Amino acid sequence: MSLVILSYSVKQPASVGFFRKLVLETAAPLANIISTSFRGIDEAWKRYIFLVGIEDENRRLRQENSSLTQDLVHYREGFLEGIRLQKLLTLKEKVDYPTIVARVIGRDQTSIVKTIFIDKGTSHGLKVDLPVIADWGVVGRIVETSSHVSKILLLIDENSNIDALVQENRIQGILQGAASRGCSLKYVSKTETVSPGNIVISSGISGIFPKGLLIGAVTNVDKTGSGLFQKIDVAPYVDFARLEEVIIVKSDMADKK
Repeated sequence: MSLVILSYSVKQPASVGFFRKLVLETAAPLANIISTSFRGIDEAWKRYIFLVGIEDENRRLRQENSSLTQDLVHYREGFLEGIRLQKLLTLKEKVDYPTIVARVIGRDQTSIVKTIFIDKGTSHGLKVDLPVIADWGVVGRIVETSSHVSKILLLIDENSNIDALVQENRIQGILQGAASRGCSLKYVSKTETVSPGNIVISSGISGIFPKGLLIGAVTNVDKTGSGLFQKIDVAPYVDFARLEEVIIVKSDMADKK
C-alpha cells in the first residue's frame, strides 16, 4: 500500500499530500517495532552465546581448581611428612642404639588388643621384643614379626608392662597399659610422694627399653584404697591414634653389652 500511494503521489504530488503523511505516520512506528524486535532477538542471541561461553569457562576453571587443589593437598602432605620425619631423625640422633624408621600400615585397636603393624620385618634386622618409639616417647615393643611386617604391642595394651620411674624423685614402678585410661604405674608404696604432672620415663632395668625415654605424665594419684600401694594414672605422651611413622631401636641392651 505504501508503494502504491507513493507511486501515485509522484504523479500527483499536490493532491496526495495527506496520503503521504499517513504513510509516513504508519510506516515509521512499524519500522521501529520491527527494528526493535530484531534488535531484541540479536541481543538475546548474543547473551545466549555469552552465557554458553561463560559456562564453558566456568567448567574449565572448576577443572583447573580441582587439579590445583589436588596438587596442594599432595604438596601439603609431603610437607607434613617431611616435618614428621625430621622429628624422627632428630630423635634418632639422641638414641645411642642403631635404629630404623618404619611406616604404620595397619591397626588392631579393639577393646581387648591394642596393636599396630609396620612395614619392616626380619629382612630389615628386626626381631621380637625390640622397643618402638616415636618423636614424643615410647610406643611399645615388637611381639611378632615376618620378613616385611612386624606387629607392635602398644604401651596402652593391658598386656604391656614396662619398668619405669618418676623423673622428679626417681621412684620406680611397673607401668602397665590400661586401654582407654592410658597407663597405670603400679607397685609404688603409699609412703612415696608422687604428684600429678610428674614425668614418667623408662628405667632401663628390664633390658628392653633404653633408660630415659619419655613415657607420659602422672594425671591422678589415689592413696585411699586398701593395700600397700597407691593408684597412679599416667597419660602417655604418644597419640597412638595418629601414629604414621615410628622408630625401632634395633639393638637391645644385651646386644650392646
